[in-house]
Parts: sequence; structure tokens; C-alpha cells
Amino acid sequence: MKVEFSWGATEVKPPMLADAIVEVTETGSSLRANHLKIIDTVLESETHLIAGKAAMADTWKREKINQLALMLRGAIDAQAQVGLMLNVKHEDLQAVLEVLPALNAPTISQLSNSEWVAVNSIVDERVARDVIPRLKAAHATGIVEFPLNKVVL
Repeated sequence: MKVEFSWGATEVKPPMLADAIVEVTETGSSLRANHLKIIDTVLESETHLIAGKAAMADTWKREKINQLALMLRGAIDAQAQVGLMLNVKHEDLQAVLEVLPALNAPTISQLSNSEWVAVNSIVDERVARDVIPRLKAAHATGIVEFPLNKVVL
């Protein structure tokens, strides 16, 4: 057996350049895309933000560390959520709101045409595919799903 270090794109090397690989993966989607199968987990890890006591004792540094933690947490929380925006006539708004989940409550904005409103919400990504057809059935139109970079709660 010969072990070699790989610089990037390791998942494309089997079967021509390697019989097996050890790869860091979050979802395994790249491995599956290259027709590879995970046969064992070598290590599971998680990320921690660590600050020293001296840094936390310094007001300016503590504030910057807390801001960094807030932004990182927002990015992590956004991974499982998407934004939805749509238009709906006032007469159909209640039916749409009964279908639409939200973090707290959807944002409703008047459009230039007084018969219509825009509705914006943040939903769990895993429910968006079920909610969108129900929104369409409730007479929502112009439905847009978009990824989020950060959700700061």
C-alpha cells in the first residue's frame, strides 16, 4: 500500500489514480457526484470559536470577537433556511398567510397597484418545496425562492 497526500479535487482521483481516498466532506454530495461510496467515517469534527482570557478582558477585542461570533452564527443559521417572496392580491392574502410559515411573521408591503401586496418570509429550506405549490394554489404569483447568507436572530 502506498499513501500519498493529495492537493485538491481528491474525489476525482479514483479509480484511475487511487483505489481509495480519505476526504473531508460535509454533505458527501461531491463524492456521490463522482460515483464514490463512503465506507467508513474516520473522524467527525465541529468548529469552535476560541478566545483567550486576555482578549476577552480587553473591551475592544471582546466586542470584535462577539461581532465575529454573531456573524458566524448567522451564516450557520442561514444554511438551513431560504427566503421566499411573492405577490398576491389583497383578496387572497389571508389564504396565502395560512400556508406561509415565517420566523416571526411575514413582511407585507403595498405594491404600486393598490390591489396587490408583496409578501416576504424566511422558511426552512426543507419545507419550501412543499409550501411553494400550496402558495400557488392560494393564488400567489411571482414566487421567488432565494438563498440566505446570514440569519441573525
